[in-house]
Amino acid sequence: MQNNISVKPLFFSALGFLCSLATVKAQDPLKKQTIEITSSFKPEIKESAKINFVAAPPVPDSAKPKFNYTIPITSLSLVYQPLAISPLALSIDSASRKWDASNFVKLGYGNLQTPFAQAGLSFNNSDNANLSILAHYISSKGKVPQYQEYTDAGVSAYGSTITTGKQELYGKLSLDNDKYYLYGYDHAAYQFDKGDLLQRFLTLDANIGFRNTEPTAFGLKYHPDVQLSFFNNNHNGKEFNAVADLPLEKAISDALSIKLGVNANYTQYASNNTARTINNTVVTVPFALQFKNETVNIHGGVVPSWDNSTFKLLPDLLADFKVGGEGLIVQLGWLMHYDKGSYKRFASINPYLAQPAQLLNTRVNETFGGIKGTFFEHFFYNAKVGLVQFYNMPLFVNDYGVPGLSLAGNRFSIRNEEKLNAFQMHGEVGVVQAEDFSLTGRFNWLLFNKQKTEPQPWGITPREFSAALRWKVLKDLWFKSDLFFFEGAKYLKRDGGVATGRHPVDLSAGLEFKITKQFNLWAQANNVFNNKYQRWNQYNVYGFNILGGIIYNFSK
Repeated sequence: MQNNISVKPLFFSALGFLCSLATVKAQDPLKKQTIEITSSFKPEIKESAKINFVAAPPVPDSAKPKFNYTIPITSLSLVYQPLAISPLALSIDSASRKWDASNFVKLGYGNLQTPFAQAGLSFNNSDNANLSILAHYISSKGKVPQYQEYTDAGVSAYGSTITTGKQELYGKLSLDNDKYYLYGYDHAAYQFDKGDLLQRFLTLDANIGFRNTEPTAFGLKYHPDVQLSFFNNNHNGKEFNAVADLPLEKAISDALSIKLGVNANYTQYASNNTARTINNTVVTVPFALQFKNETVNIHGGVVPSWDNSTFKLLPDLLADFKVGGEGLIVQLGWLMHYDKGSYKRFASINPYLAQPAQLLNTRVNETFGGIKGTFFEHFFYNAKVGLVQFYNMPLFVNDYGVPGLSLAGNRFSIRNEEKLNAFQMHGEVGVVQAEDFSLTGRFNWLLFNKQKTEPQPWGITPREFSAALRWKVLKDLWFKSDLFFFEGAKYLKRDGGVATGRHPVDLSAGLEFKITKQFNLWAQANNVFNNKYQRWNQYNVYGFNILGGIIYNFSK
């Protein structure tokens, strides 16, 4: 019982204490309730992806790169071209250096009453357009024989521009006035007025064309070109020449391409020696396939041609094989082409000819083999041997008149050899060091073995050798020299016999040096050995002659 009584008072006392706490809590209504939350979470916006502009470094490559270069080989055509050597013409050159600027005036004078003048102007208004003008004048007068005079004057303008369509448009206009005197006769036996001996040629040439500098989207290259020429002399000889050429090339692959074109060459000629106007036309339609890679370059095709009304199918085969890279290239070829028969071309070969009575085109058939190449970066060589045939080859003989009538023989008439066969050897070698030094040599030998209509190949030089030296000795000093040798040609004597011209050696040398920023001095000596010889029978060349002068360069 005592235990129960003691528990109840404790129970009621605790209950009363709790009620009092609740009452106190209810009497404080202004106190706000708060909640405290503790957490490590921090809200953030997700980062967006960004482009990395830092380029990754290239992967190191220790392999040695291999570059393939196509180096052109300096070479001349194997086919014989008669030399256009005039005993009155002088080879003037200012050491053949390249001008840093092309605006200049070059003046000089020589011992053979030789005034010399040359001027060049260049205009460039942008990187894609240019215009160049060049004018020249030279004349000489020898003492013996009488009337040994010569004049060459001319002016030409050339311009080109690159269009927005990556096409190059170009044009050229030139005017030449060449004057000769027919002094090649026995001055003790014949007397002529100076005016009767005058031979003047006036030439007006115009040329226009365009080409695409880059192949089209279909791999096509084109290069149409038109040339017009008006040629006449002071003896009523008049000639008009027109040439239209349209070559096309289509790339089939990187190594294979197809070539197709049309070439039309028309000449109209009239003179006192022709009863009517002569029309001469040659039309060719070349077609070829070309395969080219690092070791082989094969060009194979045919050329349908019409020489006036005569049709001929001409071969066009050429192959180069690199046996030892660029150092040794074996070349084989079988080519046939036409040399146009025109008064203008004949006069460029022999300016002392009479007006031709007919115009025949020369067809040249050439078969050859040889080697060529470059080595040590600066040396080149080219050697060929082969057979060549000339059909309707023009030969120049002194015109002594009809039998029983003696004439001076100071004019040359043309005799066309129906078929001329020859074995030919041709070689070139040289070393070139940029524009500082070059030494080149050339040799050509024609061994005639058969003529069909003429007893001799009149006027053709069977052997010739030439060498040229260009040397920049110092920064402002240039030296040049040229050496010529040729075997004299066969010529027809007045009595009908055959004779051979001399075998001359002709050396020339020249200097040019700078004296101020804009002025240069130059001098040149020709025929240093003072050799007496004739390129054309009865026409002696000049002996030793020297001339010099000054050059003013007014480029900015």
